[in-house]
Amino acid sequence: MLPNQKFLDDIGEKISQAVNQGPFKDMEHNLRALVQSALQKLDIVTREEFDVQQEVLLRTREQLVALEARVVELEKAITAPQPD
Repeated sequence: MLPNQKFLDDIGEKISQAVNQGPFKDMEHNLRALVQSALQKLDIVTREEFDVQQEVLLRTREQLVALEARVVELEKAITAPQPD
């Protein structure tokens, strides 16, 4: 015979409270701190920092292409025969 739904809900609630209040919560906190510390030692950047640097790189690349085109134009102007 199966227990009624209220009984199962009560047990689930008590288990949830025990996990959130007891040593499990402390273990979760300590594990998060440990993982965060390990990631900081690896010099891993956040997604936000990565995205910012990607945008900077894209703008720099666009500027480089524009400057290279300008250099080509100036070189053509210098090597073009000058009318006397």
